[in-house]
Amino acid sequence: MRFIEEIVVDEFLPTFRSMLAEALRERGLTQSEVADVLGISQSAVSKYAHGEVTQNEQILADARVEQLVTRLADGLAAGDMSPVQGLVETEVLIRKLERGDLLAQLHEAQVPELARFDGSLSIHDPESGLRASERALSSVRRGVRTLQNTSGFAMLIPNVGSNLVECLPDATTIDDVVGVPGRIFDVKGQATVPGDPEFGVSEHLASVLLAARRNGNPARAVLNIRYDEDIVAALEATDANAVSFDAQLPLDEAIDAALADAPDADVLYQPGSFGIEPITYLLGRDAQAVAERIRHIV
Repeated sequence: MRFIEEIVVDEFLPTFRSMLAEALRERGLTQSEVADVLGISQSAVSKYAHGEVTQNEQILADARVEQLVTRLADGLAAGDMSPVQGLVETEVLIRKLERGDLLAQLHEAQVPELARFDGSLSIHDPESGLRASERALSSVRRGVRTLQNTSGFAMLIPNVGSNLVECLPDATTIDDVVGVPGRIFDVKGQATVPGDPEFGVSEHLASVLLAARRNGNPARAVLNIRYDEDIVAALEATDANAVSFDAQLPLDEAIDAALADAPDADVLYQPGSFGIEPITYLLGRDAQAVAERIRHIV
């Protein structure tokens, strides 16, 4: 686990300070004066001056870094800028470079797992897409573990298999929905999960969830299990709001009709039709919450 702050300390600061020390020396400041301005030791300035500090070539060549070094060197050497202002200006640039920019790219190169996130990476943003994605993945992992550890869940898996999915807060397509690749099947009485959750791998359940949300349903997760009158009755006994839909209609139309008078329904089911297996869908705030509901009906 390598933090972006380590990139700042190990890559940015040595390069930036050496550039600024050199620029200040070019403007006539002594090593001692440079040390005072930068708040570092004179021996550190000497190392910068003699090229004993490794510089990052990408940071060194960045025009914005060069421009800031020039501006700070001019202001600090002339006395028009205080070291505090120089610090603030530098911090502003660092924060900018961390938001999907140069420092984020250097971070991604050293933490390849970040590369799978398709978006502008702002690792410090509590509302970032990366954080939301990782939370959704983690939620589905927890939900799947709950299902695997729930005695009797395997008996609820339909012939087509089950899946557990959760979407991002602003989901619009299947690529915004996390699910189990393939499906969860009953193998000799044990719920078997083929792989770690991923985005964009469960088109059917993603379609169910997205259709429900388009109708005003607040759910962000859904699980499919087999249909049985007793199962629906057991869910209703836990205060579930269950509504049926027509299996012969296109999915979006069927869910639109089912939720027209009950947009907050948390159980959708269809009792089957010719060539169509009956199915029950459990909706909930997240994957873990949906999985927990299984324990009340087995």
